[in-house]
Amino acid sequence: MLAEFLLLAHVIGATLLFGTGAGIAFFMAMAHRTQAPELIAHVAGTVVIADTIFTATAVILQPVTG
Repeated sequence: MLAEFLLLAHVIGATLLFGTGAGIAFFMAMAHRTQAPELIAHVAGTVVIADTIFTATAVILQPVTG
Protein backbone atom coordinates (compact mmCIF):
# COMPACT_ATOMS: atom_id res chain seq x y z
CA MET A 1 0.00 0.00 0.00
CA LEU A 2 2.74 2.47 0.95
CA ALA A 3 4.85 1.51 -2.05
CA GLU A 4 1.94 2.14 -4.43
CA PHE A 5 1.28 5.53 -2.82
CA LEU A 6 4.94 6.53 -3.13
CA LEU A 7 5.00 5.41 -6.76
CA LEU A 8 1.88 7.44 -7.50
CA ALA A 9 3.33 10.50 -5.76
CA HIS A 10 6.57 10.06 -7.71
CA VAL A 11 4.79 9.84 -11.07
CA ILE A 12 2.59 12.84 -10.29
CA GLY A 13 5.66 14.81 -9.16
CA ALA A 14 7.53 13.92 -12.35
CA THR A 15 4.55 14.92 -14.46
CA LEU A 16 4.23 18.21 -12.61
CA LEU A 17 7.95 18.86 -12.95
CA PHE A 18 7.98 18.16 -16.69
CA GLY A 19 4.73 19.99 -17.44
CA THR A 20 5.49 23.16 -15.54
CA GLY A 21 9.05 23.21 -16.85
CA ALA A 22 7.81 22.96 -20.43
CA GLY A 23 5.08 25.55 -19.85
CA ILE A 24 7.44 28.01 -18.23
CA ALA A 25 9.98 27.59 -21.02
CA PHE A 26 7.24 28.17 -23.61
CA PHE A 27 6.06 31.41 -22.01
CA MET A 28 9.61 32.72 -21.67
CA ALA A 29 10.34 31.86 -25.31
CA MET A 30 7.18 33.66 -26.44
CA ALA A 31 8.06 36.71 -24.33
CA HIS A 32 11.57 36.83 -25.82
CA ARG A 33 10.15 36.66 -29.33
CA THR A 34 8.39 39.99 -28.77
CA GLN A 35 11.71 41.69 -27.98
CA ALA A 36 9.80 43.97 -25.59
CA PRO A 37 11.91 44.45 -22.45
CA GLU A 38 8.89 45.35 -20.29
CA LEU A 39 7.04 42.20 -21.27
CA ILE A 40 10.10 39.99 -20.84
CA ALA A 41 10.69 41.43 -17.36
CA HIS A 42 7.07 40.88 -16.35
CA VAL A 43 7.01 37.30 -17.64
CA ALA A 44 10.36 36.57 -15.98
CA GLY A 45 8.95 37.74 -12.64
CA THR A 46 5.92 35.50 -13.06
CA VAL A 47 8.17 32.60 -14.07
CA VAL A 48 10.18 32.94 -10.85
CA ILE A 49 6.99 32.73 -8.80
CA ALA A 50 5.70 29.74 -10.76
CA ASP A 51 9.06 28.01 -10.50
CA THR A 52 9.10 28.51 -6.75
CA ILE A 53 5.58 27.23 -6.22
CA PHE A 54 5.38 24.32 -8.65
CA THR A 55 8.80 23.22 -9.81
CA ALA A 56 10.62 23.52 -6.48
CA THR A 57 7.88 21.52 -4.76
CA ALA A 58 8.15 18.74 -7.33
CA VAL A 59 11.96 18.73 -7.10
CA ILE A 60 11.73 18.25 -3.34
CA LEU A 61 9.14 15.45 -3.71
CA GLN A 62 11.08 13.44 -6.30
CA PRO A 63 13.93 12.19 -4.08
CA VAL A 64 11.57 11.65 -1.14
CA THR A 65 9.26 9.39 -3.16
CA GLY A 66 12.05 7.41 -4.72
